[in-house]
Amino acid sequence: MYSLPTASPDKRVTGRDLPRADAAVKVTGKAVYNTDIVRPGMLHAKVLRSPHAHARIVSIDASAAQALDGVTAVLTRNETDGLACYGTMVKDQPVVATDAVRYVGDIVAAVAAVDERTALAALDLIQVEYEILPAIFDVDEALDPSSPTIHPLEPRGGLPPYRNGASASLRSDHNVSYEFRYSTGSSEVWEECDHIFEDTFLFSRMNHMHLEPFVTVAEATDEQIEVWTATQSPFNLRQELGHVFNLPENRIRVHVALLGGAFGAKNGPKADPVAIRLSQLSGGRPVRFCMSTEEGFLTVSQHAAKLIVKAGVKADGTFIARQSTVLLDSGAYAEHSPAVAEKAGYRMPGAYRWQHIDTVCKAVTTNTVPAGAMRGFGATQTTWAGERQIDLIAQRLGIDPYALRLKNLKKLGEEFVPGDAGIDSDLAEGMRLVADAIGYHSRDRSGNRGMGVCVGLKDSGGGNKPAMARVKVTANGDVFLNCALTEMGQGGHSAMSQIVADVLRTSRDRVAYTGIDTDHTPFDQGTNASSGVVVMGQAVRNAAENLRSQVLAWAGEQFTLDPATAVLDNWTVRTPTGEVYPLFERIMEFFGHTGFEFSADGYYKVRNDADAPLAARCVFYEIGWAAAEVEVDPETGKVTVLQLAVSGDAGKVINKIGCRGQDEGAAVLGLAQALFEEMRYENGELLNAEALLYRVALAEDLPERFVSITQEQGHGAGPFGAKGMGEGGMLPIAPAIAQAIADAVGAQLTELPMTPERVFRALSTGGVPGLPPLSHA
Repeated sequence: MYSLPTASPDKRVTGRDLPRADAAVKVTGKAVYNTDIVRPGMLHAKVLRSPHAHARIVSIDASAAQALDGVTAVLTRNETDGLACYGTMVKDQPVVATDAVRYVGDIVAAVAAVDERTALAALDLIQVEYEILPAIFDVDEALDPSSPTIHPLEPRGGLPPYRNGASASLRSDHNVSYEFRYSTGSSEVWEECDHIFEDTFLFSRMNHMHLEPFVTVAEATDEQIEVWTATQSPFNLRQELGHVFNLPENRIRVHVALLGGAFGAKNGPKADPVAIRLSQLSGGRPVRFCMSTEEGFLTVSQHAAKLIVKAGVKADGTFIARQSTVLLDSGAYAEHSPAVAEKAGYRMPGAYRWQHIDTVCKAVTTNTVPAGAMRGFGATQTTWAGERQIDLIAQRLGIDPYALRLKNLKKLGEEFVPGDAGIDSDLAEGMRLVADAIGYHSRDRSGNRGMGVCVGLKDSGGGNKPAMARVKVTANGDVFLNCALTEMGQGGHSAMSQIVADVLRTSRDRVAYTGIDTDHTPFDQGTNASSGVVVMGQAVRNAAENLRSQVLAWAGEQFTLDPATAVLDNWTVRTPTGEVYPLFERIMEFFGHTGFEFSADGYYKVRNDADAPLAARCVFYEIGWAAAEVEVDPETGKVTVLQLAVSGDAGKVINKIGCRGQDEGAAVLGLAQALFEEMRYENGELLNAEALLYRVALAEDLPERFVSITQEQGHGAGPFGAKGMGEGGMLPIAPAIAQAIADAVGAQLTELPMTPERVFRALSTGGVPGLPPLSHA
């Protein structure tokens, strides 16, 4: 017998500090991740990787491996006929290397066997003959017309629409896969500048270091593909696999369980093509390809970058013009580099008002690990250079860097650039909050201590991202939420469930998040660009509201009441005059006790806009503010972060602890990149490509005082005024620490990470030639 809930919620569940919906299964070990998937008769895959940075494949002999007992298939270039290359905008990455290998770690061959031990033994039997080719490891060398061409044949590719000052091209220069340009305002304003400064900044390369590896289980034939895989974008993956294997999308099925972290790395094919092809070659038996942590280092990384920034200013510090050249090291294949380059180029204005902007960003091909999407997505590189130059300008002009920022920050509602949406946060208020949190304005700069305050900004939500969702409710009021937002530790499933619970005025515990299956789950472009709460959140909210309207309309007919004034509350209908109508009994009576489900879909996408440079206006701006206090040891160059305050604007909080976790997690990534985290290359070989050698942030690296402030300024485009979070907190950390170092000892750093060696070197030179001494007045 169904029992009606005794009490209705007395307030919204959004904005509350509720436990994560997946907390219990995760802490008890019951949660199922993609790495846990097992299929009957499952085989295991291992891959042979190139030991050379650049070489022509002369021959491959895999006959001995194929003959090994327990091996079901060997994949080399000989088994890739009809398979296309993949990549975002530029499709240049093959399933396995065909004509040449292009970086140390490039996949040359793959084996499927009854167990991993047999697969590894088979790899040792594969004979590959190489002809070594000249390799390029630096973006400047790659752009030199006399250097080798890494991709002699032009790959397939395409460009999205651009408008109002934005443009792009493919293969615009030697070893450039994609180039983005943005310009606005008149170049004549350079003549009005009292000072013109040009500086060069270097940004280091990081690994994503997600705990769950790249993993795929595939069951495939020439006519049908089904995968269980760790991906942030199941529908994009389905589309890309259709392109690679020349199959219609209705022959491809993608399942996604919980992800053990991603940070952008799990966009696009990773382990999938190899697992699928080996399954096809093994008669359709399931094949599991699970990379090791070390192999993750050889699959995708963040972009290293060189940024040349020229700024024109008035004597009083008014910003006039900014010209930028951004060179992203995209590695051996384009991967997500075109999309990152687009955003890096577009985000160069930062949070400030410029009369003229002229930016070019190039994705430069080198013989290193491919670079792709990572938390911050181009804004980390541009915020480092842009904020650092503002500090250098402040020193040159003798203006306090905090005051210089306030003077030039965009106002609430002011267009980011002509044709785009207005800024949806009070930037000055965020600066004040983090500065006050560490006592910036009353700081004691003795004892080699100093402070810095910075702000980072990125357009977020993905203007061209459509999202769909479906909400169902059973006869007794149990709710199913079906959407393709992937849960990778950010708490997205909890947030979506809270939105549904609020709309339907029920407990979040009654909302179940169904599994992601592209055959049955409504379409979503992907869980990226911090879009979950805003873009998918609005689709979910719309679906829940459509469902509520449907239920109330049915109830109106059944109980002869006005659905426009009635309220759905804990699976009862309440009228303004106080009548309460339970739904369960009436539903069962009406449908002959067979039960029933109400179901409704929701959709959201920001409108296309002919005036917007990227063809659609920004959904929301993700902004991070940071303030840091450091102490520098002048004898060693060691930097100790004493205080770190980070803040983001949630617009309207959906889950309080979730918002805090996003900002603090992003800040710790920024702290690591600022001081020590870096993928280190020597002659094309990655020296620290394993977990024991790669330095990530530890609990002991956290400052003694670490503060996060979640703002709710209320101007977001998401449900109830919410904005996305998760990336903004990373953007300002490194430049804030750099300015604090300069404030403490006068050393201006222009390269990441700011290791003791680099700080010590900058102590004797000032870091940037020609800078006047930093005043401690």
